[in-house]
Amino acid sequence: MNSRQRRGVILLLLSVLCAFGAFAGVLSVIRDVNSKVGPEVSAYRLKGDIAPYKELDASQFEKIKMPERWLSDNAVTDLGAIRGKIAVTQLRKGSLLQSDMIVNRPELGDGEQEIAIMIDAATGVAGKITPGSTVNIFATFKAEKEGQKNQSKVIVQNAKVLDVGKLTPLEPAADDRTGRRREAVPITFALNTLDAQRVAYAESFAAHVRLALIAQGGETPVSPDDRSYTLDEDK
Repeated sequence: MNSRQRRGVILLLLSVLCAFGAFAGVLSVIRDVNSKVGPEVSAYRLKGDIAPYKELDASQFEKIKMPERWLSDNAVTDLGAIRGKIAVTQLRKGSLLQSDMIVNRPELGDGEQEIAIMIDAATGVAGKITPGSTVNIFATFKAEKEGQKNQSKVIVQNAKVLDVGKLTPLEPAADDRTGRRREAVPITFALNTLDAQRVAYAESFAAHVRLALIAQGGETPVSPDDRSYTLDEDK
C-alpha cells in the first residue's frame, strides 16, 4: 500500500468516526429533549365556539398530542367524560377541554316530566337562569268579570330548570298597539304532573308568566297566604 492509499484509508476512517460522533450527538440531543418534555398524552381541543348550557358531543372536539408534563391536572384526556355533560360557560374555539368547563346535565327525578314554555326574555329570564337553577313560577291573571280583581299567583314552587333555549323573536301581541317585537326564551322544567298542568294552564290563559330565581339552598315553601296577591291587599 503506497502513501496515497494510506492517506485515503485514514481519511475514510476519520469520516466514519466523525459520522459516529455526529450520530451520537443527535441521540444525546434527542435524549435530552425527551427527558425535558417527557411522554406525550392525548388531549382534546375545541373545533369551534360552544354556547353555555348546551349538551356536548364528541364531534365538537379534535384529538391532539402534547407532553404530559404540560397538561393541567383537570385536562380531559378521555372524551367519555363529556357524556351527559353540558358547557358551564361559553367555550372558545382552540381551547383545551378541561373538567371545570363542564357539568352534569340536570336529569328528571322519579315522577317528573319535562315541560317547556316560552318565557319573556326581558321580564322572566334576564340571562341569570341556567340549567340546574331553581325558580318559583308566577302567573298574572286579568279579571274576567266586572267586580273581579286582577291577580298574581305563585303557581309552582321550587321548579327545577333542565334547559334554557335560544332567544327567539315573537310577533307582537294582538292587543299591543306599539307593534314592538318581543323576544322569548324556551325554558324546560322538571315537574310532577299537577305542576306541569298548572304551567300549561298559565301559559295558555295567564296575561304573563314570570320566573323568580331562588338562591342555591334557599328552597323554602311559600305560605298559602302568600301564594296569591291582589293590589288592594297593600291598602
